[in-house]
Amino acid sequence: MNNYRFRSIALWAIVIAIVVIVPREGRAIPSFARQTNLPCSSCHTIFPELNTFGRFFKLNGYTLAGGTRIAVSDSSGKGDLDLVKVSPVSLMMQAAYTYERKERPGSQNSNISLPQQLSLFLGGEISSHIGAFIQVTYDDQGASFGIDNIDLRYANQTDLGSQSVLYGVTINNNPTVQDIWNSTPAWGFPYASSSVAASPLASTLLEGGLSQRVAGLGAYALLNNLFYGELTIYRSAQQGGAHPPDTTSVGIIKSFAPYWRFALQKQFDDQYLEIGTFGMSTEMYPAGITGLTDTYTDIGFDVNYEKPLADNQVTAHTSVILEKRNLDATFSANGSLARSINVNSFRIVGSYYVHQQVGFSLGYFSTSGDGDAALYAPVAFSGSSNGSPDSRGFISEISFLPWMNTKLSVQYVLYDKFNGSGDNYDGAGRNASDNNSLYVSAWIAF
Repeated sequence: MNNYRFRSIALWAIVIAIVVIVPREGRAIPSFARQTNLPCSSCHTIFPELNTFGRFFKLNGYTLAGGTRIAVSDSSGKGDLDLVKVSPVSLMMQAAYTYERKERPGSQNSNISLPQQLSLFLGGEISSHIGAFIQVTYDDQGASFGIDNIDLRYANQTDLGSQSVLYGVTINNNPTVQDIWNSTPAWGFPYASSSVAASPLASTLLEGGLSQRVAGLGAYALLNNLFYGELTIYRSAQQGGAHPPDTTSVGIIKSFAPYWRFALQKQFDDQYLEIGTFGMSTEMYPAGITGLTDTYTDIGFDVNYEKPLADNQVTAHTSVILEKRNLDATFSANGSLARSINVNSFRIVGSYYVHQQVGFSLGYFSTSGDGDAALYAPVAFSGSSNGSPDSRGFISEISFLPWMNTKLSVQYVLYDKFNGSGDNYDGAGRNASDNNSLYVSAWIAF
């Protein structure tokens, strides 16, 4: 215990020393910054959290440009070619260190990941109204490259009477990756986390359950910079495995799964506020492509707040997701004790950013729901002794950006409850606090 405290104090001291010592000049140069000829701080508070301009850039299909163009027109003046004269390619790397309060059975503590993640991006304008965000990622645990997030967009603007309308179409592979607020799962806090630390066994389907396993086609509109609406329809599009899906496939959507998003946003002098709702209805086969199905209905609500304080910034994000599961297929296969259960998720985080270079964040998270001893079985380390999915805790983080494209962070995750209990949650003597973890990361993009 004393050794753990010493390591924690030492790491925090190192980060604080860096904040004081390291010089503060520099500019980030990923493809979006090169395309717009603007620093990363124009779109972000501290990346990847978007500000007002960053949200507008994304809604416009990643097409705003401020650099030299390559343009070709025919004799009538019609454009045959119009390209931004910058590279659309960027690279991102995360290196990390993870230390858990108590090592898990049969495993070594103090894990180093170099890299934890290595991503290649193709991002920016394709034509005057079409843009892309395409990510290919190397994963340290799989030791392989694979498709990550994809968001292709067409965007344009028009007038509807006296009201301005920004509208567009999105094709993406992860519900909420197209969202412009940092309160929904794909872009929510923490923006980077350990790939090896313990995590609760229960979560809602929207919290990554369909990531890179679906393809969605949707339309969105922003009316008078006030009301946002979106409807996207998803279909299974799994990476690897049988194509088309067959009896060997798992987690296949029966037909189509609709996703909706509505929000009101308003700028009040120097304060920004968004209040919204989002949700998805998904009917899928747990295994194969015939027979009974399980249905997941997720309904979410979120609030986002921003306020500048001189050269500093305060932001807050919160969301709740209420999920109802009708598990006809799982129940019939003896995978659950009940046909219908609920799983709920709540998250809230507040951040204070100093000169867009130092960030302090404190978040709270909670997962709760109906108990089920079959779904949440008593397994050593990862299971639940009482069949409950309830987990809750806090995440604190301090970040420093010596340059706008380089982020150094120290994060601590503290569990008050894990898989249903604070003490002996797995029935094998492990406590929730044993899964507390220290996560130190370096994140660069160029």
